[in-house]
Amino acid sequence: MQKILEFIGSQLPVWRDREDRPFAQAEDELTDQLCAHLLSASRLHGFDFLQFRRETRDKVKASRKHDLIISPNSAVIEVEGRRHTEFDILFPLECKRLPTPVGRDRDEREYVFSSKKSTGGVQRFKAGHHAPDHKVAGMIAYVQVSDIASWSSRVTEWIDGLLQERTVGWTKADHLVETLQDKRLKIGRFTSTHGRQNKLEPITLHHFWIELGGARS
Repeated sequence: MQKILEFIGSQLPVWRDREDRPFAQAEDELTDQLCAHLLSASRLHGFDFLQFRRETRDKVKASRKHDLIISPNSAVIEVEGRRHTEFDILFPLECKRLPTPVGRDRDEREYVFSSKKSTGGVQRFKAGHHAPDHKVAGMIAYVQVSDIASWSSRVTEWIDGLLQERTVGWTKADHLVETLQDKRLKIGRFTSTHGRQNKLEPITLHHFWIELGGARS
């Protein structure tokens, strides 16, 4: 799994900086582009045993769809004793824009939590709405304004706010931990581990952040 995570992280700036990539701002369009790029790149870099798909239904919560998923491609991959074929979700990913688009039903904290609907990114995983049968998943942040360092501080403030409000289920352990910040490539990586509801085991999230503001348009 570590090699797959490194592949995703290494390809994000390559995708962003492609001269032939059409300019896009909407989350769905950006994720469509990224999915197409990862699929092509996997064939060029020895990851042809993987496939990348969009808007795939969760295997447990069929009413929920993942923004982007990785599955085996004509292969069987075993992770922690669990076998995965092309019919399974090996690694689910949710994608969010920073900042959250303005709207009557939007919460600026949506990467983490939403008070208006169950669309908070981390919140979905904690509640078991996404990937209830997975112990590891991922999130991608399209940073469109400011930089990763600034948003890291904001996300910390949002989680601190949930703790101060004593929001059910949120603890200090929900904070993101930075594992990489490359100011030259304008990418960052974080991890976080979260307790979950309904007797589900904790889930570890791998966060991939990439700055799009100031990139080629």
